[in-house]
Amino acid sequence: MGSRTFRSRDTTATTYYPRLFGRNFAVAAHHYLAAYAGAEILREGGNAVDAAVAATLVEGLVDPHMHTLGGECPMLIYDAGADRVWSVNGNTVAPARATPDAYRARGYTDVPDEGVLAAGVPAAFGALITALRRFGSLPFATVAAPAMAHAGAGFPAHRGLIAQEGFGLADLAPRLRSEWHGGAAIYLPEGRLPREGELVRNGALHDMLEQACHAERAAASRDAGLQAVFDCFYRGDVAAALHAHTSAHDGLFSREDFADFTVGVEAPVAYGFGGYEVYKCGPWNQGPALLLALGMLERFELERLGHNSADYIHVVLEAIKLAYADRNQYFGDPSFIQVPIAEMLSRRYGELRAGLIDIERASAEIRPGDPARGAAALAATRTPFLSHGSPGTVHVDVIDAQGNMAAFTPSGGWLKSSPVVATLGFPMTNRLMTFYLGPDDHPNQVRPGKQPRTTISPSLACGKHARMAFGSMGGDQQDQWQLQFLLNMIVFGMNMQAAIEAPKFSSSHFSAFFAPHDSAPKAVRMEPRIAAASIDELRRRGHEIELAADWTEGFILGARHDLETGSREAACDPRCAKSEIFAAAALSW
Repeated sequence: MGSRTFRSRDTTATTYYPRLFGRNFAVAAHHYLAAYAGAEILREGGNAVDAAVAATLVEGLVDPHMHTLGGECPMLIYDAGADRVWSVNGNTVAPARATPDAYRARGYTDVPDEGVLAAGVPAAFGALITALRRFGSLPFATVAAPAMAHAGAGFPAHRGLIAQEGFGLADLAPRLRSEWHGGAAIYLPEGRLPREGELVRNGALHDMLEQACHAERAAASRDAGLQAVFDCFYRGDVAAALHAHTSAHDGLFSREDFADFTVGVEAPVAYGFGGYEVYKCGPWNQGPALLLALGMLERFELERLGHNSADYIHVVLEAIKLAYADRNQYFGDPSFIQVPIAEMLSRRYGELRAGLIDIERASAEIRPGDPARGAAALAATRTPFLSHGSPGTVHVDVIDAQGNMAAFTPSGGWLKSSPVVATLGFPMTNRLMTFYLGPDDHPNQVRPGKQPRTTISPSLACGKHARMAFGSMGGDQQDQWQLQFLLNMIVFGMNMQAAIEAPKFSSSHFSAFFAPHDSAPKAVRMEPRIAAASIDELRRRGHEIELAADWTEGFILGARHDLETGSREAACDPRCAKSEIFAAAALSW
């Protein structure tokens, strides 16, 4: 795979994991219990969105070091009946008292990275209910049943929950014992770490979900029932518990912050590449950076360069660096700032930006463009805005028998982000940490009711012969890895499992999304399965290459609908299992 002379468009390549085909559905998730929950809902007559909601509810229970209902969940949904893609804006919002001065008055020079002052309104639950109400077919009680069963009876503790570095219980246990007792009561039986396979029960989460089901059952219709579930969370006892919790810790929330919360269903952004229309969420999300990179890369004969050749890797890296420079300079909440997304996604702008790529040398600069003026780069007098990345994230993909597709990327509300609210069974997000306190013209400055920009980034791609849903964990790396996966399939003709397993790389050239916001100009992490000759040549061109442990760059999940054969395929990344930290599962039937 690392050879410069790779030309094959053979889709039958041998893979570490087998290809999984079915005629009725495909499901991929990070935890096998989530994948099984999605499959169970599909077998009960639900559609792709019903199944994705069920799988995400289970993920929020069994992978709390990666995501809980206190976090966020951006979504992309393909409605087969309408032949249309929608984005569900499952991003948090800042409370009305979250001003730069409010943080400065408390002695902060930046938004803290944990605790209630880093918390926005929990958005994942509202996004799930909004998606279910708009695009699903089943009641909440049905899709919540698998999560409720596992919460009440217990789910087996797994290595990721126990041992993931920085996020797992082994590292968090001292703090849970000494300060954050709500988490200790659930995850530390008798004050100790659970053993692998030992059942973990979350009775508080079970009871919260049961309360929502009770509100639904009292309603006169499905739609009214789902509104009742939403209101139970944001206007009822759940919101009261969240407000009491934050008030006890000098938080910025009022009850109105929860009651006023809404979830937008939006048109996504898209870019045509290689016979596919590739869809991403809007520029409150880093996803459009992948599209910006495609706009530059279509100027190069990528297949002729050869898969993972030095030339190929070089131009992909340089395009990523330019795309992420624009991400940091311009992306933010479009309700508060003007984001020139249409100009950035124009063919002309991609051509201008591609012209900055020196095929022989790695750039050491941060070079945002000037889309409003149709210029390849900002004037030298402008100072580029830097950004802050997300280590804990899961992903869910579903395709159903009707061809509907769902790509959900739940994240945030990690066990390390904030204390578990004892009566609810989950912590709040810390996503506000990606905001800045200044300068006032920064696109991501904290403001009341504003959404912080986020790295969590699902993807859909629709072509004449196939449609795909895919995504990954990985913060700043998410769209870098997804870009390579997409190019592997579209340019080099790999099947989905081979495209996932192919060796990958990522850049750390730009300032990272999350604290401590480090940047490393020209730095690249690369799996050593890439040919040594390519690595040597890239170093000669100036790239600062770190050889990572193999099978550590990727973590992609995907589902594909072949429109010619009618088959559905699900795929997951062996990196998840090989890391001995993460889990991944794919099912097709």
